[in-house]
Amino acid sequence: MQTPCAEIQSQVTDRVLEITINRPERKNALTMAMYSALAELLNSAAGNIEVRAVVLSGTEGVFTSGNDLTDFLGGSASSEESPVFQFLVALYNFPKPVVAAVNGPAVGIGTTMLLHCDMAFAGDDAVFQMPFVNLGLCPEYASSYFLPRLMGHVKASELLLLGKKFGADEAVELGICNAVVPASEALDMARAAAGELAKKAPEAVRLTKQLLRQGTHSAGMEVIEREAGYFQKRLASEEFKEAATAFMEKRPADFSRFE
Repeated sequence: MQTPCAEIQSQVTDRVLEITINRPERKNALTMAMYSALAELLNSAAGNIEVRAVVLSGTEGVFTSGNDLTDFLGGSASSEESPVFQFLVALYNFPKPVVAAVNGPAVGIGTTMLLHCDMAFAGDDAVFQMPFVNLGLCPEYASSYFLPRLMGHVKASELLLLGKKFGADEAVELGICNAVVPASEALDMARAAAGELAKKAPEAVRLTKQLLRQGTHSAGMEVIEREAGYFQKRLASEEFKEAATAFMEKRPADFSRFE
């Protein structure tokens, strides 16, 4: 399974599709083309009997630093026709197990996508952050729905409102990841888990995943759509323009003039 996007690599081995984010010169920041490739791979794999599980990882000690802000300044990244939204839906509805291997930065979507993976193994070098408010944006990918249910309202508020960084041990404690392992072993652990899943009865595995998520799936999809509407408006806001400009100019954002 190949994509026309060089920054997203893929291969199938023993019925496990391994997808690798490969843009190390930009800390694996995601572009529209990369989102499109990710969605294409997942949608194709969903109906491919040769794929029974998926491994997601990044290259050179980085999972992903989040979205490439230059792609988001246009303000249409979260419309339902956009590659971003297509990826969100493809992963959210993916019927087979997805296992993530997280090394280094996992920023924004790099953290929230883990809420929709079935397992995640964090290297001891992993650093998580959801800095949406810091960028003048709002939560995405149903994080405003799932995080309070996972860790409680006050902790979710701390992570989403302050946009603070947290490490691998805390990610496990909060239920975002399964285990912390040495950085060099995260991918091997994810591969081992996916390989074990690929050997099990495939329909039983798919049904179990479906049953695990049936209580929240519809509500989560509604929140994804609602957040996407707000997110798109925020992308056109002056607050986001200030935050993105400040980021590119390597200075603190100044929100003092906003009401």
